[in-house]
Amino acid sequence: MFWYVYYQKVTRLALKYFQSQGKRFNNKFIHGILLVCILRGFSVYQNLIGITMAKTFEFEFPFNINPKYSPTVAYFSMEFAIDQALKIYSGGLGFLAGSHMRSAYDLKQPVIGIGILWKKGYYDQIRKADKSMEVLFQEKIYSFLEDTGISFEIAIDQHQVKVKAFYLHPSTFGTAPIFLLSTDLPENDYLAQTTTHRLYDSNVATRIAQYILLGVGGAKLLDLLGIAPDVYHLNEAHALPAAFYLYNKYQAFSEVKKRLVLTTHTPEQAGNEVHQFSLLEKMGFFSGLEGEAVREITGIEGQFFNQTLAALRLSKIANGVSKKHGEVATKMWEDQSDICQIISITNSQNQRYWADKKLYKLQAKHDVTGIQQRKRVLKRKFFEVVADQTGKILDPNVLTIVWARRFAEYKRPDLITSDFDRFKKLVTDKKRPLQVIWAGKPYPLDYGAIGTFDNLVYMNKEFMNCAVLVGYELWLSKMCKRGADLWLNNPRVTREASGTSGMTAAMNGAINFSTQDGWILEFSKHGENSFVVPIVDTSLPHHEQDRADAKNLLDVLEDEILPKYYDHPDEWNNIVMNSLSDVVPYFDSDRMADEYFKNLYQFEYQPSVVNSVDR
Repeated sequence: MFWYVYYQKVTRLALKYFQSQGKRFNNKFIHGILLVCILRGFSVYQNLIGITMAKTFEFEFPFNINPKYSPTVAYFSMEFAIDQALKIYSGGLGFLAGSHMRSAYDLKQPVIGIGILWKKGYYDQIRKADKSMEVLFQEKIYSFLEDTGISFEIAIDQHQVKVKAFYLHPSTFGTAPIFLLSTDLPENDYLAQTTTHRLYDSNVATRIAQYILLGVGGAKLLDLLGIAPDVYHLNEAHALPAAFYLYNKYQAFSEVKKRLVLTTHTPEQAGNEVHQFSLLEKMGFFSGLEGEAVREITGIEGQFFNQTLAALRLSKIANGVSKKHGEVATKMWEDQSDICQIISITNSQNQRYWADKKLYKLQAKHDVTGIQQRKRVLKRKFFEVVADQTGKILDPNVLTIVWARRFAEYKRPDLITSDFDRFKKLVTDKKRPLQVIWAGKPYPLDYGAIGTFDNLVYMNKEFMNCAVLVGYELWLSKMCKRGADLWLNNPRVTREASGTSGMTAAMNGAINFSTQDGWILEFSKHGENSFVVPIVDTSLPHHEQDRADAKNLLDVLEDEILPKYYDHPDEWNNIVMNSLSDVVPYFDSDRMADEYFKNLYQFEYQPSVVNSVDR
């Protein structure tokens, strides 16, 4: 049947071609030409009409699937933090996706990652002459990615755009199989090429084009590969266009809903992307569906379209990324009709990749002295990086605080310095000395966050025991966590859906010091495995919350943490031991990946559960 249909299509195309060239041939001659083309692998026909046929790429999982894990899952994510060498991530969302892919590999789960090959990544964080921050967009080249030879077209902004697929083999970095899409091809015009240049491009239309590429391009690639996933997992609602592609494919709302699941990471409605409906329709976000049909299946009226709201209506089930966030997300959307159930699956990180193995070997032997010695070795290695970047030589015997993650206003990177006189007194104390290090990338156009970064750089020129680092990616993240004694995390409470940096810090012998938000609520035992800042009234204006949190943070640091580290080292070491023990196995991503199958992927959609009819 395939050959017959293909033969008929080729016949029509060939006749059309010859007619356009003014050539007259009878049907017998045409059929003869086509038979030769088929027998010779279509090479003659390809040359005649200028079609480039892709080489054959046959996909199969390169390991035996664990029989306890079904169904097959396609995992769509804008970013994957897999390895320092593969710069296609920005922050926490990518770190989560990377750990998920590693655990899917370790557990031998039938998961396929779908992402985008960002030519210039997020950005390279470098310095200006005065040590303040500079943004550099630099082309990346990856010799370890396999060119599948697969190329196809999708419609973006009323134009056909060529897409090419690359493959990250599981053996390269120990992950689930991952396909990465690119439009940076000479067949495309420059505008189409730039779709895959920068992760989270600041131009709204470009970003929408990226979402179409991820969703529609990813779903179409799976069809071309002959893969029929039972579940399409959207890691955030970026890849929502996949839902409309599936609706076109199956022509039934129920067929989409039984396949789609969503992970939402944003704990405020204002943080979820909303775009003009007309712009999305023009760009091809809805895979050619008429506006009225889109409104009918999503229930969204008006001129603005909320991607997360639509995803919650089109998914069979969704999850928040901590127990607290699951509750917050459920309450946040409770006034909306036809929302799928939102459960909690707490984020985790892959211990195999992140943890210092020597620390855990020593911890298994209850070798406290060995852990102390190992920690000093790790601190010395980290301090070499600090010295290289800043010219400051730090002391491995001094309590070292590290604040390192994405720079954003609600994460309050400079909270510890807000009472400057008190901060200065602490970092200049000779009796109980203190070292503080910052690292992290702001969004490249978040000038407020960049200003905070630069202010810390200027301020810390005064202190030889404080430093601000650039280049916060996977490698530096590991170094920071291994070199930290105290991992500082102080987001404004209710704003952090989960946060995961503290998990990997704990896996490297750093003690968490945090406000009470996200995952820390499930982990922390104050004074036993971590330190927490007393909760403040979250209904207060932000400046009042910040002032109260800063005071409480410095009180705990001055009254509890510093005395324990210097005056009661046995108690400090006991906290380190507890932290190493308590962070695994629950906050290892093997547990998370297992829960996704049990609680999300294997969830059976029942149409009667929701109010919507099959549209």
